[in-house]
Amino acid sequence: MNFRNLAGLTVLMLLFLLPKQNMAQKKGIAVSEINSVSSFPIVDGGKASSIYFDEKDAEVVEIAAEAFKDDIHLLTGTAAPVFKNNPALSVYPIIIGTLGQSFYIDQLAKAEKIDHRTLSGKWETFSVSVIENPIKGVKRALVIAGSDRRGTAYGVFQLSRLLGVSPLCWWADVKPATKKSLYIKADLPLVESPSVKYRGIFINDEDWGIQPWAAKMMDTDVKDIGPKTYTKIFELLLRLKANYIWPGMHPSTKAFYHYADNPVLADKYAIVLGSSHCEPMLRNNVFEWTANFEHEYGKKPGEWRYDLNKNEIDKYWTDRVVQAKNYESVYTVGMRGIHDGSMPGPKDKNAKVKLLEEIITDQRTILSNNITKPVNSIPQIFCPYKEVLSLYQAGLKLPDDVTIVWADDNHGYIRQLSNPEEQKRSGGSGVYYHISYWGAPQDYLWLSSISPSLISYELTKAYQYKADRLWVVNVGDIKPAEMETQFAMDLAWNVNEWKPENADQYAESWAAETFGAEFAKPVAEIKAIYYRLAQAAKPEHMASVNFTNEQAEERLAAYRKIYDQAKSLNEKIPARLKDAYFELILYPVESAMLMNQKILYAKKSLVLAANGDQSALIYSKKSKSAFDQIQLITKKYNEEIANGKWNGMMSWKPRDLAVFKMPKVADSVTSKEIGTVAKTENKIILRAAEYAEKSVPKGVTLQTLKGLGLGGDGISLYPFTFKPIGETVLQNAAFTIYNIDFKTEGEHQVEVKCLPTQGVNDGIKVRYAISVNNDQPQIINISPASENNTWKQNVLRGYASGLTKHEINKTGKSTVKIYMLDPGLVINRLEIQ
Repeated sequence: MNFRNLAGLTVLMLLFLLPKQNMAQKKGIAVSEINSVSSFPIVDGGKASSIYFDEKDAEVVEIAAEAFKDDIHLLTGTAAPVFKNNPALSVYPIIIGTLGQSFYIDQLAKAEKIDHRTLSGKWETFSVSVIENPIKGVKRALVIAGSDRRGTAYGVFQLSRLLGVSPLCWWADVKPATKKSLYIKADLPLVESPSVKYRGIFINDEDWGIQPWAAKMMDTDVKDIGPKTYTKIFELLLRLKANYIWPGMHPSTKAFYHYADNPVLADKYAIVLGSSHCEPMLRNNVFEWTANFEHEYGKKPGEWRYDLNKNEIDKYWTDRVVQAKNYESVYTVGMRGIHDGSMPGPKDKNAKVKLLEEIITDQRTILSNNITKPVNSIPQIFCPYKEVLSLYQAGLKLPDDVTIVWADDNHGYIRQLSNPEEQKRSGGSGVYYHISYWGAPQDYLWLSSISPSLISYELTKAYQYKADRLWVVNVGDIKPAEMETQFAMDLAWNVNEWKPENADQYAESWAAETFGAEFAKPVAEIKAIYYRLAQAAKPEHMASVNFTNEQAEERLAAYRKIYDQAKSLNEKIPARLKDAYFELILYPVESAMLMNQKILYAKKSLVLAANGDQSALIYSKKSKSAFDQIQLITKKYNEEIANGKWNGMMSWKPRDLAVFKMPKVADSVTSKEIGTVAKTENKIILRAAEYAEKSVPKGVTLQTLKGLGLGGDGISLYPFTFKPIGETVLQNAAFTIYNIDFKTEGEHQVEVKCLPTQGVNDGIKVRYAISVNNDQPQIINISPASENNTWKQNVLRGYASGLTKHEINKTGKSTVKIYMLDPGLVINRLEIQ
């Protein structure tokens, strides 16, 4: 039957005469290799159903349709025909299209075979449904419809994911199991839309990973991160249902706009272009101002200082806006240094605030003069990162429609969120979050070890404070942060699916999807311990954190255990997934273990040697062996895994920092005393979740959060938006009680170890109050001033703590009462001595 050439009235009459599809917005999709009465055959009897789309639809729809064809082939070895505008549909067609852009979808919507109300006017919404007899000659149709171009693409890639194709199929070599047949049953349409409007990643600190890899393996003509690499990045973003990118911008990388095909490709893939906190107006200053300005303008640039060089800087920004105006973009406004430094200008803070206000006003004038829509409808962000936060707090007047993108402290703990007045701003707010970082007090650019539980806790908190406009995550080189990146984007798509109380279960769900159900629990157990150990010291931070003998032995034993588990599991992993397993599980686990062995065995060798113990030399050898093994497995990653596909991606020594080098070890045994490893102290240690009693006022709940913080769990109050409790009304606070058996009288110290979070708003602290045997409660704030020495210590060791002293008048049972006073407080453990 000729679908396109039917007169509109005839089409509608035919469609209206047929039974209407149930329009419920509920997940009802089941995938099977076995046919059933109401199933749609994607592949049946060695033949794949044909794919149809309207060539007038957006380019990304064709990209998604072709990718879906490739995914079907990857799953079944069967080629699905793809047709543009074919008027004659097959008996079982797969129809892909955007409402208002696709003839197929519009006709189905007019006939109420799909519910246009679920899509019309919505942002990035999709519907996947199986429709019986949509027109004469078509028995059953699989319809993927989107509210806009990205919504359609997300529907396609979500279906691929449900069929068994991981979003990491290319980026981590996750090859799906092959199937002879493939059927889908959809009793109800699958309708989804995002929680966060703009969701994406920042390629950053790329000098030792993705940039040298791209130069060597992908964009070999330009020897840089260029169009071939970005094509793969953009497809990954679509598969993750992400839509936004801050491109790589380090000195090793030329500007995104330097390669003319880059923005064109971004538009084809419907990816929204942005730029980082130090790249106003989509300009990469490191390259475009410092290195390429003379080539672009025929003269050397003046000073990067707006109060002295306004006209030249304005033209520089204007030229980019003219170049970018036809591409979907989010403009960063404001100004910092050429790279990641403070804005040059007057020394007086108030004068700096006034200058920054002038800059933002002028930037908005540039946007208004060059883009033909109201400036308050052009997406703009202001990121109060590092020192810019102090300028904002000093009274910076920011236009109401500009989105404030709050930053974390670079180590996963958000510095500030919108207060009630800021939450009323039309521009709303968002978050810039790190799972990779170069900077103080120590980098973490090698492995990825920030847990889903922490990511969920902080970003859910942000969402409750209305930070739902834009989330951008610094993912470094993408690898080896694939799982954590996928989690962050899954959370941004559906913030309610992985709340802090169940985020620890993500690893099992992800492992089932990635490696298969039989491997899900073992992989999740490995990851849980991996994250717990990294909370107390990331592998990159091992040289900066001290452990007692007992703690060091526990770490070494725990790492050995999960490595043995990971290696044993590797023997059972199917051959098609060996590369993926090495990249995602085995390399990070073994590397973390080896780094701990290298550092801790070296320290032990020195202590033993100082005490004349000949076994010191054994530990020296163990340390050296670990150092050598890190290099060997990294060489394997680069040169052997996936037949050398990732050659140049993995460095075992980013920035060549001292922590990656061979530490000093004992080379002989002497009687000279050079120090000792910290000894285990006689403490009573309690998990905060092991309380004997609790009292929680109406309107809040006390949650035990697994996988969060020191020791692997903590307690916290929900929702995050409760009002802080004043110090004079502790009777209104939630509290927990712990029973302690003191063996001695006299003064005892209680240390309460907490997640090193920061206050949710400017002026709000992170406090608890403590009383022992009903003595006078002591109020403790565990959140230090940002980036002072206490903060540095806290983020390296994975906890903040409060110390209080209490007089115990009799031995035996005592009670410790802890009041929880501020939102965002997570208590992990009590240590009493």
